[in-house]
Amino acid sequence: MLVKPNAPLSLFSLTWPLFVDFALHFLTAAINTFMISHVSYQGVAALSVGNMVFELAITLFSFVSIGASVVITQYLGANNKAAASAVVYSSIGFNFLVGLVAAVGILTGSTMMLNLMNLPAELMADGKLYLQIVGLCLIPEAMAMCLAAGMRAHGFTQQAMWVTLSMNVITFIGNLLLLYGWFGLPQMGVAGVAISTVVGRLVGVSIMMVLFVRYTKIPLHIPSILRPDKVMLKKVFHIGLPAAGENVSWMLQFMVVTSFVGLMGDKALAAQSLYFQICMFILLFGLSIGIGNEIIIGHMVGAKQLKAAEHQMYRALKLGLIVTSIVALFVAIWGPNLVGLFTDEQDIIVLVGQLFVLTLVMEPGRTFNLVVINALRASGDAKFPFFMGLFSMWCIAVPGAYYLGIHLEYGLLGIWAALALDEWVRGLAMLWRWRSGRWQAKSLVA
Repeated sequence: MLVKPNAPLSLFSLTWPLFVDFALHFLTAAINTFMISHVSYQGVAALSVGNMVFELAITLFSFVSIGASVVITQYLGANNKAAASAVVYSSIGFNFLVGLVAAVGILTGSTMMLNLMNLPAELMADGKLYLQIVGLCLIPEAMAMCLAAGMRAHGFTQQAMWVTLSMNVITFIGNLLLLYGWFGLPQMGVAGVAISTVVGRLVGVSIMMVLFVRYTKIPLHIPSILRPDKVMLKKVFHIGLPAAGENVSWMLQFMVVTSFVGLMGDKALAAQSLYFQICMFILLFGLSIGIGNEIIIGHMVGAKQLKAAEHQMYRALKLGLIVTSIVALFVAIWGPNLVGLFTDEQDIIVLVGQLFVLTLVMEPGRTFNLVVINALRASGDAKFPFFMGLFSMWCIAVPGAYYLGIHLEYGLLGIWAALALDEWVRGLAMLWRWRSGRWQAKSLVA
């Protein structure tokens, strides 16, 4: 049954499939790494480097899907299904071109890329083979991201979740067959993992296309896809480029901060790695609520229901803070026991245990930031979060991490305290922006 553009959307019904969907995306790389680790550690190294290049390409595609999602929700809220369809076609067409360029770049330049990442010579053959095989699915992957964004914008987050689940199941079964050589098939190592990944994604894209047409009632009109609407793309870029810029800035900032941790030795690096993986799980709660709330607010802004959008943001923020605080409390209490499953090194367990206490402050701040930023973005107000993010990351997080962690010698605790301060400063700045009401004049729908 199709969701009517102005029908009320439930935050819970949107959020729980988003949480599962995002968790499954995180699991895809983890499944491949875990399974190949039973075959060879060299395979793990080749896989990890190849995945970094692949994820960089995915980040490149994401700015279109982020922008498309917001523009589609606003047009649906305004009851303009034709314009929403035009955004879908334009975003798919543009991402097809970007995916094509990325695929050709990886197929022809894989050796240069892996050399730049200092992959050892003995791993070059496996790394190149993996990257070139996986590079084949960049084109359908780029298009699938826009289809998924369109599905979610229409309120069909559960259908997108099932597609991601099917991809993971196919990849897992493919690994059993081609990596472990079940049923007498050859053990293909890294190449087997790459083929399983590609097949899983191709099947997932095919399912996504069928579900997209069935639920949104938007036919995939090839001529419209091949001729993107420049006006619609401009609106998509207005939201997507600042969002992508903020994400890239965060990645670069975290790389710099990690270099500070490297000065503290291998145990500090190991402790940060374990802590970061667990933080990513906590992050999923705030991220899911933020994206679900973004969909609802986008519909409301498109329908000019600005007062309702304002109340909706505060309800979502309250829910996000409560849920994240509860999860962070559980992690602070039982986190050290969880880390003990991965290492028996007491110094590392103690270091991570200290960080888990800081999590009680850090993660609510991050959720605060995520929920309000996504609400501003949904309204069309994308530039302020970007510029504020740049200021806070590079004027608070990075210098603060060096000052507290290295100069004052508070170590990991000092570094993550600076990162927590950055999250809260940005979150409060976003709240100030929301309360100022300036977002109300940023709608992308006339």
